[in-house]
Amino acid sequence: MRRYWIDAEQLHSNHDSGELVSFDSEQFHHIFDVCRQTLGSRFEVLHPNHKAYLVEVIDLKKKSALAKVLESREVPSLPTPHIQLALSIPRFPVFESVLEKMVEMGVSRVQPFFSEFSFIREPKSFSSEKLVRWKKIVTSATQQSGRGELMQIETPQTWSKMLEQINQDSDSTCLFSYEGQSTLGVKDFLNADSKKNKALKSIWLVVGSEGGFSTDEVDQMQSQGFHPVTLGSQVLRVETACMTLVSVLKYEFDLMR
Repeated sequence: MRRYWIDAEQLHSNHDSGELVSFDSEQFHHIFDVCRQTLGSRFEVLHPNHKAYLVEVIDLKKKSALAKVLESREVPSLPTPHIQLALSIPRFPVFESVLEKMVEMGVSRVQPFFSEFSFIREPKSFSSEKLVRWKKIVTSATQQSGRGELMQIETPQTWSKMLEQINQDSDSTCLFSYEGQSTLGVKDFLNADSKKNKALKSIWLVVGSEGGFSTDEVDQMQSQGFHPVTLGSQVLRVETACMTLVSVLKYEFDLMR
């Protein structure tokens, strides 16, 4: 069954008809022109209140439509600890592929950042239109996967701002993934830090772009207590590293539920 994400204000009550969902603008075009839904069609809509509503189209005009809610179900919230990915911006097709996979894997937030070896290294080189496109990708992946909340995709930050942002809370920890030499593996990291803390509410993953991290950046991370964690001797692609780390954390913290 098709699913579509709606905003809170699209759901409203009618004294005679019960709960209704309205559609217009770009969303109308996607649902009724692209996906070919029509009068009498039934599909699910995902609401920010963590509910999915089965609706039936009862009114279809040229540029707007109305659907009646037939039934609803609860969509579970993401279990804790929440996984938050800080990713040095790679090539855009790679980043967009990572976004889709992170939505499906239940990551709660992605914070892109500029670094010495990122694909774009300065905020002035970044177009805000990219962020609009990224949010559409997140919405589309949310509809496909059926998760009950949108993954947050933040405005790209500088390296220094990203460092200020991570691990601000005592119930948070950070895994700094590094492609260079390190004596600390993922299992060692979990045994030494995260797994001992049963009250963790969030885990930050810091992952580099295709160019990795500079020596200065590694030194800055270590000065904040974030020791580099290796994923083994083989060099992984950005999307492979992200998927590997999220998969390990979901298994270790019993998040596959």
